[in-house]
Amino acid sequence: MGYSIAICGKGGVGKTTISALLISRLIARQCKPILAIDADPNTCLDRTLGINAEKTVGSIRENVKTEVAKGMASGISKQQLLEMKIEESIVEEDDFDLIAMGRPEGPGCYCYANNVLKEVIKKISSQYPYVVLDNEAGLENLSRRIIQKVDLLIMVTDPSQRGLETVKRLHTLANEMEIQFEQSAVIINRLRKAELPQKAQQLKQEIGAQTILGLPDDDQLAELAEEGVNIFELPIDNPVIQKLDQFLDSIMEAKTES
Repeated sequence: MGYSIAICGKGGVGKTTISALLISRLIARQCKPILAIDADPNTCLDRTLGINAEKTVGSIRENVKTEVAKGMASGISKQQLLEMKIEESIVEEDDFDLIAMGRPEGPGCYCYANNVLKEVIKKISSQYPYVVLDNEAGLENLSRRIIQKVDLLIMVTDPSQRGLETVKRLHTLANEMEIQFEQSAVIINRLRKAELPQKAQQLKQEIGAQTILGLPDDDQLAELAEEGVNIFELPIDNPVIQKLDQFLDSIMEAKTES
């Protein structure tokens, strides 16, 4: 697998926007092609990137169940059919490809589809120098081992006291689940002040994160979201982009030294 980045955090803190921005800035650095994995059942990463994921793993699971039940999959195993359908669902762009998990559309365990997705990602990810995983709230998809090990785990929060406490719980949960990561970073999103909260540096020390980054509450970014415009339309002199570029500089430097 290429260099893998997983973004997690509680709901509503901007994980998907940050995932899309990181993808756009990696592309700007010619770190491509990128495999983007939208592991949030709400499936928002595609639109933020200016594309439309018509098929998701959730919908594919239901279609395969129907085909197998009706005897329409003769000559091929259920797993082979599911793998083939998942690979066909990949949205292919010039600089990145995207797989969307989506939401299970019917009753029954979703674990089988997750396990097949894991095998598909393991097989195809070697074709990509970078993999970016946008998680649903919490660490559910990491705990299901869709990706068993990541190079960089990014925990996103807002600047509230409750948000910072949530990051501590996420870090504890990651360790309890024995999730493997080489580096970790905390991104405090939508700051209304120039400086980080006083407890931010203390948080960094408590969880052993290599980096803590504050991103400003930005009007341009909010307007793009309100108008449904994709993230690539954000000008490169935007302060959020400049901060993320500096962040990636440090990540790439550490990656080169390792």
